Amino acid sequence: MSQATATKPETRSAVGDNAVGARVKALREAMGLSLRDLSERSGVSPTMLSQVERGGTSPTLAVAEKIAAGLDLSLSQLLRLDEVQHVVVSRSGDHRVSQRGGHRIEELTPPLPGQRADVSTHSLDPGASTGGAGDAPMHEPGSRETAVVLSGEVVLVFEGERHHLKEGDSVTFDADLPHHFENESDGPVEFVAVIAAGLRRG
Repeated sequence: MSQATATKPETRSAVGDNAVGARVKALREAMGLSLRDLSERSGVSPTMLSQVERGGTSPTLAVAEKIAAGLDLSLSQLLRLDEVQHVVVSRSGDHRVSQRGGHRIEELTPPLPGQRADVSTHSLDPGASTGGAGDAPMHEPGSRETAVVLSGEVVLVFEGERHHLKEGDSVTFDADLPHHFENESDGPVEFVAVIAAGLRRG
């Protein structure tokens, strides 16, 4: 009798949605995080995260809340992201921002499961470049990127070839091939990048 009473709270506190693991994995990968990275951000062990992603265990509400926080989401957002009618508004003050040397990145799109496009703005100080040690790895096979220069001048280095771009110029290229942007000018440069996954064929 006492054993049955003790197990009820644990059952009620578990997240029973089988899609949660898939969402956690999709969100983590969309943010470019490893299991260890998410573990450090959430306080949940890499082993537990792996089990949740594989569907081997259902996280308790407390664990799910920690995972959501590590993904910059609320618990309700994490549990409802697969709803067809769900609309996510990203307010200007809520965008994910990172700074790597003279390269500032502002993510304009939230990390949604199954999302096939990502929009971000990039600011480069004079002499700075993308593609540094802390930058995201090469994009998945078939990805295509379009960049539009908002201000200043920037150089796209694509497979060793240099392309000079000025304010208002745009460029589209295969994002799964070696590339980076450089600011060779004396002033800052800002551009927006749109990355669409899995479009290139052949």
